[in-house]
Amino acid sequence: MDLHIDLKRRRDRAGQIYRGVRAAILDGRLRRGDRLPPTREMAQRLEVSRNTVAAAYEWLIAEGLVSGQAGAGSFVQGEPPPASPRRRAKAGALLQSRALWRELPGPRERLGPSAYDFRAGMPDAQLFPFETWRRFSARQLRAAVLSAEYGEPAGHPTLRAAVARHIGLARGVQADAEDVIITHGAQQAFDLIGRVLIDPGTCVVVEEPGYPPPGLLFQSLGARVVRVPVDAEGLDVSALPSEARLVYVTPSHQFPLGVAMSPARRTALLAWAEQRNAVVIEDDYDSEFRFGGRPLETLHSLDRSGRVIYVGSFSKVMLPALRLGYLVAPPALQPALRAAKHLSDWHCQWPEQAALARFIDEGQLARHIRKMRREYEARHERIHHTLLRDFDPWLEPVPSVAGLHLSATFKDTSAKLEREVVARAKVAGVGLHPLSGFYAHRPARPGLVLGYGAIATHRIDEGLRRLRASLSAVTRGA
Repeated sequence: MDLHIDLKRRRDRAGQIYRGVRAAILDGRLRRGDRLPPTREMAQRLEVSRNTVAAAYEWLIAEGLVSGQAGAGSFVQGEPPPASPRRRAKAGALLQSRALWRELPGPRERLGPSAYDFRAGMPDAQLFPFETWRRFSARQLRAAVLSAEYGEPAGHPTLRAAVARHIGLARGVQADAEDVIITHGAQQAFDLIGRVLIDPGTCVVVEEPGYPPPGLLFQSLGARVVRVPVDAEGLDVSALPSEARLVYVTPSHQFPLGVAMSPARRTALLAWAEQRNAVVIEDDYDSEFRFGGRPLETLHSLDRSGRVIYVGSFSKVMLPALRLGYLVAPPALQPALRAAKHLSDWHCQWPEQAALARFIDEGQLARHIRKMRREYEARHERIHHTLLRDFDPWLEPVPSVAGLHLSATFKDTSAKLEREVVARAKVAGVGLHPLSGFYAHRPARPGLVLGYGAIATHRIDEGLRRLRASLSAVTRGA
C-alpha cells in the first residue's frame, strides 16, 4: 500500500518515519494485519537509505506495534486505542454553511430492519433476480465494451430508448429516447428540475402530507415551499396559490395516504397549470404495482400543452442500490436539463445503464414486475383484510389498490396514542412509520403507514398480531 510520510527535516529521518507509521496505526488508518511497504520500496519513495527505513521498522517492532516475518514482510500488530481522540479542527475562522442548511433537517433516522418489517418504500430484495442481473452486468464489464470516453449526460442511448418503450407500454407515456434523461434515482431528477426552474423566492407546491425529500430539496434551492392538503381525491387544486410556478404531485398512488387523484382533479390541475404558466412534476414512483380497478392515465399522457415533467425510478421495481431513475421533459426544457445533468455529475454509471437496457429489451424487467406484482398483491390483501377484521376498534384503512404500502388512520385522533403504539410495537419487533411523520405542519393526522415490500408474506400475520397486541395494551393503559 502507499503510505504518506512527511519528512519535514533533514535530520532524524528514521525517527520521522517511525512517528508517521506509529501515528497511522494508533489513529486507525493502518489496521491489524495490514502489510507495511517493503523497506526498499519505502526508501526509494522517500529518497532515503534502506537502513534508515529498517531502523524505523525495528523501533515499531520493539514496541509491539509491528511484527516482522522473514521473507514475508512487516505487518501491523498493534490496535488503536478503543476511543481514539478526534482530530482537532484546524486553527482559524470557524467555517459555517449557509444559514438555510443549519435550519433544514438532516436525513431522518432510519428504522433499520425489524423482525417484522413494515417499513414503507422498501422492495423485497429476496425477489430480485440476482443471477440474471449478474450475467447482464458482466457482459458490460469487458474491455471490448467499455471505453475510456465519458458518456452522454442524458444517459446511455440504448437505455433511454428502452425506458421510452417501457413507459409507453406500461404507462401510456408518449416519449422518444430524446425525451428521456437518465438520473441517479428520482431525487436527482427533482434536483435537476429545481436547478433549471427555481429562482430565489419561486413558489413551489408540494403535497400535505407528502414525501418529505422533494420539498426540502426545493427549499434548499431557494424556493418558497407551500404545502397544499390532500383529500380522498388527491391534491386539492382549489387550494393552489395563484403565484405557484411548480407543483409536485404523486397522482397514481399518493404518498403516504395511497389515494389516487380523481379524473376531475387531474383535469383541473392541468387546466390550472396552463392558465398560470406553471409546471407539474408527476412522480410515478410505484405505479407498476396496481392490484385492482382500471389503469389510471398519467398526467403526462393527459397533458396537451407540454407542462408535465414525468419522473420515474427503478428503485422500487428493482433495487434502490442501483440508483437509476429517469425523467421525461417537454422539448423546451431538455437542453437546460441536460446541461444541469452535465454540471451535476456528467452521467450515471455507464455499465449499469447498458445492463439495464438489455434487461428491459429482453423482457426480464416485465417478467420481474409480474412476479413482484403477484406477491405484493397477496401481501396487500392480507394486511388490508386483517386491518378490517382485527383492528376495527382503532384503525380505519385508507382505500388503496396500488404500490408498496397502505395507510390507516386512528379513529382516536390523539397524537400521543400514535406515538406510544409505534414505540411499543418497536419493542415487540414490529417496525413501521407513523403517518404524522409525513406532515410538515400541525395538526397532523395520526395513523400508521404499513409497507409490505420488506416483510415476507408468511411473517405478516405474526407481525400484525404483535401490532394488535401493542395497540390493545396502549389503549388499555390509557
